[in-house]
Amino acid sequence: MQTITQQSVAYIEENLLQPITLETVAIEMGYSKYHFHRTFVREVGMSATEYIKHRRLVLAAHQLLYTEERIIDIALNSYFESQEAFTRAFKKYYSLPPGKYRSLFVQKKGDEPMTNSEIKGWFLSGSHPHLYKLTADQEVVHYGSQSVRLESKEALGEECFATIMQQFKAKQFIGKRMKFTGFVKTEQVEQSCGLWMRVDGTSQDILQFDNMHNRPITGTTEWNYYTIILDIPDDSSIISIGLLLSGKGRVWVDHLSFEEVDDNTPSTNMDPEAELASEPMNLSFEEV
Repeated sequence: MQTITQQSVAYIEENLLQPITLETVAIEMGYSKYHFHRTFVREVGMSATEYIKHRRLVLAAHQLLYTEERIIDIALNSYFESQEAFTRAFKKYYSLPPGKYRSLFVQKKGDEPMTNSEIKGWFLSGSHPHLYKLTADQEVVHYGSQSVRLESKEALGEECFATIMQQFKAKQFIGKRMKFTGFVKTEQVEQSCGLWMRVDGTSQDILQFDNMHNRPITGTTEWNYYTIILDIPDDSSIISIGLLLSGKGRVWVDHLSFEEVDDNTPSTNMDPEAELASEPMNLSFEEV
C-alpha cells in the first residue's frame, strides 16, 4: 500500500506537463493544503511546489539535450511565464543558462548515450554481479544531471540478484534513528527491487535490517519515493545501504539521502521474530 507521499509523487510525475500546483495535488490527495504541505516537506525535504519546479527543470534539461525544441517553447511547456524566468531558474539549478547547457552537452546524432560505469563510493555486489550492469545514466534522471542504472544482462535464474551498495562506520550514528530514502524508477522488473539498509554489530551479527521485502517494487513504474528507517544500537559497527535488484529487469535510483529522524517516526526494521506465532496452532488440521 502506497503512503500519501508516494501517492502524491506518483500523481505529480503523471501530471508534470499539466498545470498542477500545491493546491491541486493536496485536493487530489484529500488533504488540506497546509496539512499536505507539512507532510510532504517532512518526508521529502522540500515542498511540493519546489519538487514540481525541480522535476520540470530536469525534464527541460532532457529536452535541451535530446530534442530540437526552441528554448522559448521548452520554457512555456515547463510552465514558466517567460524565457527569462526559465533561464534564471535553470541557471540557478544547473549553473549554466539553457543555451550554453545545450551547446556544451548536446549529443550529435548517432553518438552513444552519455554513460559512465564508474560510480564513486559505490560498488556492485550480490549473488551473480557479473550478470548485471551498473551505469551512470545522464539521459534518465530524476534530480540533477545523472542517475544510476542497474540492469540484468541476460536470462537469469530465480536465485540471481545484484546490488549497488556502500558501507561505512556506524560510530557517529550510534543511538540515532536514521532514515535512508531515495527515488526509484523501474522497467520490467520480474521479481522485485528496492532500497535496503543493514546495521551490523561488533560481532558481525545483524542488528537491524530492511530490504523492502514486505513492500517490493515490481514491473514498470515511474519515479517514486521510498523510505527505510532503522535504529543504530549501541553495539553497532557497520552500516550498509544500497539498491537491490532480484532477477531480470532494469532499475534507476537517484537523489538518495541519509538523515536522522526522531523517535516518533516508525522504524521499518524487519524483525524475524515478529513473524513467528507465540504458540503452536491448528495441530488437528481442522481449522480453515
